[in-house]
Amino acid sequence: MDYLQIYREMISLRGLTDHTIRSYSTYIKVYLGYLDSVLRKSPEDVSWDELRDFIRWLQAQKGLSDRTINACISQLRFFTLYVLHRPWDPTQLPMRRFDSILPYVPSKEEVWAFISSISDLKFKAIIALMYSSGLRSGEVRHLKYSDISRKNMRIHVRSSKSRSDRYAILSSQALDILTEYWFACGKPTDWLFPSHATFVKDGSVPVSSQYLSSYIRAHEKQLGWEHRITAHTFRHAFATHLYENGTDLFAIKSLLGHKSLSSTAIYIQLSDPVCRSVQSPFDLMGGGCHE
Repeated sequence: MDYLQIYREMISLRGLTDHTIRSYSTYIKVYLGYLDSVLRKSPEDVSWDELRDFIRWLQAQKGLSDRTINACISQLRFFTLYVLHRPWDPTQLPMRRFDSILPYVPSKEEVWAFISSISDLKFKAIIALMYSSGLRSGEVRHLKYSDISRKNMRIHVRSSKSRSDRYAILSSQALDILTEYWFACGKPTDWLFPSHATFVKDGSVPVSSQYLSSYIRAHEKQLGWEHRITAHTFRHAFATHLYENGTDLFAIKSLLGHKSLSSTAIYIQLSDPVCRSVQSPFDLMGGGCHE
């Protein structure tokens, strides 16, 4: 029996993308390999003790974080329920607690220094759009020429992470950079940012995420900065700086395409208290406390 193929077919019935299906199959592939080479058992014969041993083995071999281990457990749960058609007992393999680490958010001055120092027009346009519109890496990479509305100053974001379209704001400064790039680099009319180095019309493949990540890392190094910035950093910076400027969370939620306000609420913690005119209650007390 091809367990992995059945697993992927069951996931596909949920309407997930091919990329998500591959991502959700990562640790099931490792698990099936472990059963074949270590336990020499079929999945139906594996005990809860052996499942726990696999999780311990996986963490020891791969050095995975608790968050990633939870993703593995979720895949095992889906596999057990929908491939083996057996009940799942969360008391036998509980989810792990993990530390929540706030992402790094550069200041407005740092964002400006990063973008304004970029000489490559393609890269500069991509970063400018991610910061000025709050776009995810995949969203900006998959933009098409027709998604940019100069008349309405907005961007049509199609098939986002939440599987719903939305409109993002189009910054006039970002549009100037995008226009300069478009004229200088072959006037692409399909993908705005095709993957090939020589720009021609109607590039058939959008630029890769690896290209974008490596360029960010190289530019950080060129600036002499510590490596803290990723493609998603600019989306965090967009939302945080909007909140610091007084934009309410519901508007930010809509611009980011979040389904839940709880996802947007993190930007309260990421924002600068000084920008929000927040004072400690101790500083508002009278002089008596200082005597």
